[in-house]
Amino acid sequence: MQENRSFDSYFGTFPGADGIPMRGGVPTVCVPDPQQGNCVRPFHDTNDRNGGGPHNANSAVDDINGGRMDGFITTAQRRTNRRCGGVNPNCGGGLDVMGYHDGNELPNYWKYARDFVLQDRLFEPNASWSLPQHLFLVSEWSAWCKKIGDPMSCVNELEAPDFPPDFRSHSARFKPPAPGRPNYAWTDLTYLLHAHHVSWAYYVMAGDQPDCANDLNDCGPVQQKAHTPGIWNPLPYFDTVKRDGELGNIRDLRDFYAAARSGTLPQVVWLCPAGPYSEHPPSLVSRGQAYVTGVINAIMRGPDWNTTAIFLTWDDWGGFYDHVAPPRVDENGYGLRVPAMVISPYARRGFIDHQTLSHDAYNKFIEDDFLGGARIDPKTDGRPDQRPTVRESVSILGDLRRDFDFAQPPRPPEILPGGIVWDGAPAR
Repeated sequence: MQENRSFDSYFGTFPGADGIPMRGGVPTVCVPDPQQGNCVRPFHDTNDRNGGGPHNANSAVDDINGGRMDGFITTAQRRTNRRCGGVNPNCGGGLDVMGYHDGNELPNYWKYARDFVLQDRLFEPNASWSLPQHLFLVSEWSAWCKKIGDPMSCVNELEAPDFPPDFRSHSARFKPPAPGRPNYAWTDLTYLLHAHHVSWAYYVMAGDQPDCANDLNDCGPVQQKAHTPGIWNPLPYFDTVKRDGELGNIRDLRDFYAAARSGTLPQVVWLCPAGPYSEHPPSLVSRGQAYVTGVINAIMRGPDWNTTAIFLTWDDWGGFYDHVAPPRVDENGYGLRVPAMVISPYARRGFIDHQTLSHDAYNKFIEDDFLGGARIDPKTDGRPDQRPTVRESVSILGDLRRDFDFAQPPRPPEILPGGIVWDGAPAR
């Protein structure tokens, strides 16, 4: 899971994908720029460092603008003017929300897309920012629980679930959490994995994390470690993880490389980068790509490659332009389109998946593969809660099994250049 990029910002010109509308190589879409009184077309941005734009729940509404998909510059400039007194890419916003990268800046990502599977209609499950998305990633819901430890007291919360302490302490907008909080009492996927004796791990890169809803400029840096819960590492706050005695499954990223080498990777694995390697603006695109390449190379070099499916994606759109209006499935989303790929020895070669998907599809695949089709469903999972939707059962959600050809012999690994193995040292 990388951070804060829209599909069009990374694959808007990828051949065969549902990318930026063009005629004769020139974008036909143009987004209003209220400061200049004109409009701006998507443009090729070769900068390694981007600013992006706001990406909370209100920003999603403004960017989508009733399906017109033309609020990106207005939203970005509103934030830039408030903080910087004008356009400043290092502050975030400006016009770079209309910029896109291609295979020149993203050679390894584009090669994975050419050789494996690119999904061009995968939407963030929630129309909001990173913390709610990471809650959806592991539990299909973002909520706030009125009573500590009581799943039935949890109510839907798209924007402001319980925040980690470090998030609050570095922002004047929030008070320190009350005793026992944050508390995520509703059911997450690890509860079902534990019940079915399916091994799992959530690997966390130590370092700085963005600790604010929009960007690093809202407040100071916060440290992230395997045993330091945060907006990208929410599982330690889930009651089920603590009660099942599985806090030890949340591990340092260096343990991942060792497990990949020895062939001892758990059956279900999540990978969480630190800020400098995440591609979350203003972090460098190239550094994130190098980290991801190193992770994939480590799996491909290990004995687990022939039985592995890698899902590579980004958590939210980061304020960057995308031209596809997301479908609405409930009060939480979907959010905007994000890049997504499937990399596996059984992935269909050079396939572009046009199914409507969200990150919910990952949990659906895991449940079908390991749990006999069990769902995080309060009617059947033994832990009732008040989630509005069983997300894996939404009728428009596609099936990731279409991205595989299990009749083919397992494909050999493709070790790409430029990968780095994170060694625990600060970003250089």
